[in-house]
Amino acid sequence: MKYALSALAGATALAVSLIAGPAMAQDGGIVVYNAQHESLTNAWVEGFTKETGIKVTVRHGGDSDFSNQIVAEGAASPADVFLTENSPAMVLVESSGLFAPVDADTQAQVPQDYQPASGKWVGIAARSTVFVYDKTKLTAEQLPKSLLDLADPSWKGRWAASPSGADFQAIVSALLQLKGEAATADWLKAMKENFTAYKGNSTVMKAVNAGEVEGGVIYHYYYYGDQAKTGENSKNIGLHYFKNQDPGAFVSVSGGGVLASSKHPKEAQAFLKWVTGKGGQDVLKTGDSFEYAVGKGAESNPALVPLADLQAPKVDATTLNSKKVTDLMTAAGLL
Repeated sequence: MKYALSALAGATALAVSLIAGPAMAQDGGIVVYNAQHESLTNAWVEGFTKETGIKVTVRHGGDSDFSNQIVAEGAASPADVFLTENSPAMVLVESSGLFAPVDADTQAQVPQDYQPASGKWVGIAARSTVFVYDKTKLTAEQLPKSLLDLADPSWKGRWAASPSGADFQAIVSALLQLKGEAATADWLKAMKENFTAYKGNSTVMKAVNAGEVEGGVIYHYYYYGDQAKTGENSKNIGLHYFKNQDPGAFVSVSGGGVLASSKHPKEAQAFLKWVTGKGGQDVLKTGDSFEYAVGKGAESNPALVPLADLQAPKVDATTLNSKKVTDLMTAAGLL
């Protein structure tokens, strides 16, 4: 259903979405716990409210923080919708029985590769794992052929990552699913010996660009976002896509779900439908998030390597085990 809305009302709703504080929805509106990038979700909120008239209040936070908070809040959660950067946070909430089924019309807008068979949440965007490298120090022939190669002693002191972040932990979750616990534990142990830790993917990229390390494992959009601005933090950097169904070619699905405890389920479902439909996916094509669009027939930003060309491994997002990953990373001394 479409609702009439004046431009003034749209501006007011967006302003409300940016206010910090208790997550209390306006009358008839919804509350979104947002672990996606603030600017991307704000653009989604603005477009949705402009088209439907439904007000949205947004609380911004991280994947792990919000997923654990939702579990702790249970049926008393004030959230109507949960958006993430990576799917393990969605799996945690789903496994706790806290999501309502996604409307069939919304599920139909997203390919099966980007949503769980349970129908309890749906993909809203995606991001690719990449190896960023210093072009002044490494040639194409010197790059690792696989993510697993970074465990080799020859890479000691030469690469970086941000192990405390949900992004890198999602990559390890994929490694765990694809290669098993023993291989993952061994790789993490070698990683501890070989890598340099930074806090945040953008910091990893800056370190590579500055020549502090030769390469780093991050998600692709940090590079494209910097290139679209001044390029000062990526001018010396090249992007290496592992491809060949390698664990390092993992594509992480960002998820969206409606809480079973939502006080405004109709409006919450409408928001998720809009985000996965033409309006929301066009924001990914024309905006500055540089994340991949995942809706059927949707086009991503033309600057990106097409999703179909990434040769990503087949990963079941519903079995990405964030608890096991943090346990393994803690045992390896990475957390």
